[in-house]
Amino acid sequence: MNRALPVNKNDYIDVVFEDLTHDGAGVAKVEGYPLFVPNGLPGEKAKVKIIKVNKSYGIGRLIELYEQSPYRVDIPDSEKTKYGGCQLEHISYEGQLKYKENQVRQVLTRIGKLEDVTVHPILGMDNPLSYRNKAQVPVGEKDGKLVAGFFKQRSHEIVDMDESVIQLPEVNEAIQTAKEICRRLGIPAYNEETHKGVLRHIMARYGKQTGELMVVLITRTPEIPHKKELIEEIIARLPKVKSIVHNVNSKRTNVILGEKTNLLWGSEVIYDYIGDVKFAISALSFYQVNPVQTKVLYDKALEYADLDGEESVIDAYCGIGTISLFLAQKARKVFGVEVVPEAIEDARRNAALNGMTNAEFAVGEAEVVIPKWYKEGNKADVLVVDPPRKGCDEALLQTIIDMKPRKVVYVSCNPATLARDLRILEDGGYKTLEVQPVDMFPMTTHVECVAQLILKCDTVK
Repeated sequence: MNRALPVNKNDYIDVVFEDLTHDGAGVAKVEGYPLFVPNGLPGEKAKVKIIKVNKSYGIGRLIELYEQSPYRVDIPDSEKTKYGGCQLEHISYEGQLKYKENQVRQVLTRIGKLEDVTVHPILGMDNPLSYRNKAQVPVGEKDGKLVAGFFKQRSHEIVDMDESVIQLPEVNEAIQTAKEICRRLGIPAYNEETHKGVLRHIMARYGKQTGELMVVLITRTPEIPHKKELIEEIIARLPKVKSIVHNVNSKRTNVILGEKTNLLWGSEVIYDYIGDVKFAISALSFYQVNPVQTKVLYDKALEYADLDGEESVIDAYCGIGTISLFLAQKARKVFGVEVVPEAIEDARRNAALNGMTNAEFAVGEAEVVIPKWYKEGNKADVLVVDPPRKGCDEALLQTIIDMKPRKVVYVSCNPATLARDLRILEDGGYKTLEVQPVDMFPMTTHVECVAQLILKCDTVK
């Protein structure tokens, strides 16, 4: 027989929060039954209302706090900040760093069974606000007026916003200015229910080191009404703009960018630097959104690679070549692989832009291309992986184990899949020496890590 649940929908109960979920909700337990409650913090005592139950867990709403965490801070408009992606803004920055560092330590132990790995204190920011160099916001209509901002939680209602606390001021200004111009010109907003209208999203990208700005208008239609006036007014009101781009997405989809991109004015790319390496950034380029912490992250990856100029390095999931070119400053040769052809074009362009002739790039899946290279006799001394959130493919992990590079540097945006993959590599003959958490995304639940692994044997056969 099924055990009766200890709570029912619409119950009011008192709880003590023990932990946070991966998306920042408080975790409490009633007779072992987990409750997830947004805005609850570990150590807090509270009254909650049960709003949803199933056999595995329940969801509650915070009604009253009896005892507050010392890390709780007051937010002027907490609902808007949550919509803007700031899941942890109600936690002091000290508390955020503690939560993220603990999360890394816990998953390495629980999932990876890595008890003796050195986990360094997380590297945070001096100023954890105004750091994002890119924003892409949905556009809609409310009360007959064009609005742009963020989707309300668990809905498709757009909350109009003038700024986000985590965007660079230049990005906030660009989004707000483009919205105001489109509103004044009467450009119709896209309606996802009827698949009518024109403007779907507004994107802004900014080169923090160069001061160059790009504005991207994503529409359902191949033409933009009042295009000439729109371009002229953006140029007049945004002196830093170097590029205005039009992307067409005519499909019924949640994917933001479509396949067709046209340059409306200026340059096809803007430029930025990470350290001494220069990058060309197009509307479609993947480029890290926190340039300050990206350098911190890449410096640590370069330190863990410990290059002396004689090594052959493979960079799996190389994107537009950001890590590859950092490594190429110290390595004899770097080989990068990425499944997106446009990213590889960008990587090659960036190598040429920096005069780096010791970096080569190939299009394809890392788990296919790298085994092929291995069979052809390309045995890397150091292998760097920076996979998506799902972690490394099993075939790639097995190739690493077979290839036996003397060092592996694992850059991760998901501590859980990092722990899983480190366990596989450890079982295959590697030793995880160090893990360095880096806070790339303050005010959010995300945390990046860099791990250093070496072969357990002293010599590579």
